[in-house]
Amino acid sequence: MTKTLKIDFVSDVSCPWCAVGLASLQTALDRVAPDVKVDITFQPFELNPKMVPEGEDTTEHLRNKYGSTPEQAAAIRETIRARGAELGFTFNLDKRSRIYNTFDAHRLLHWAHEEGGGHQLALKQAFLKAYFTDGEDPSNHAVLVRVVGEVGLDTERAKAILASDTYTAEVRAQEQFYLRQGINSVPAVVINDRHLISGGQPPEVFEQALRQIVATA
Repeated sequence: MTKTLKIDFVSDVSCPWCAVGLASLQTALDRVAPDVKVDITFQPFELNPKMVPEGEDTTEHLRNKYGSTPEQAAAIRETIRARGAELGFTFNLDKRSRIYNTFDAHRLLHWAHEEGGGHQLALKQAFLKAYFTDGEDPSNHAVLVRVVGEVGLDTERAKAILASDTYTAEVRAQEQFYLRQGINSVPAVVINDRHLISGGQPPEVFEQALRQIVATA
């Protein structure tokens, strides 16, 4: 008998390990199908909620935030690139020259969830590709609206949302909810409101967890 699990995928569109984690989770879901189905919702988390509008140079930002040397940063980039390649996600991190504010992208993802029909997943994947593969600015409204159109959502509605404070309160409330739950790093994958898997884990970790949860559900 097929069982359906509720998954809340807490993440940011400018988080490379979130891209890895999502690709890894999807690989695991392919392996457990059709025995396991999931209802997945992408929940907002901002790595840099106070990021200035013009963004910051990536190398400088990582040095200031984590104390990373250029050599350490390069090694991490290569690890991320290789993990992505294994999972079919292309990182062109040489194009990721700046870190940007992502709040407006989260507002559009909240709207996409309300639209249903798999639009939120498609938009999340498209935002990750725009930033990490194509090197585009995820705070730029023109970029956001174009990507919205590429996944089949209404671009005029997206423009109206971006020009207003629509979904601002809702996204802030969700961000605060997960912070209160103790989540301060992402990705954080919450299954059935009870089980937490943190980080960009390999597919095998997600697969084992999904099978165990289904067996005891």
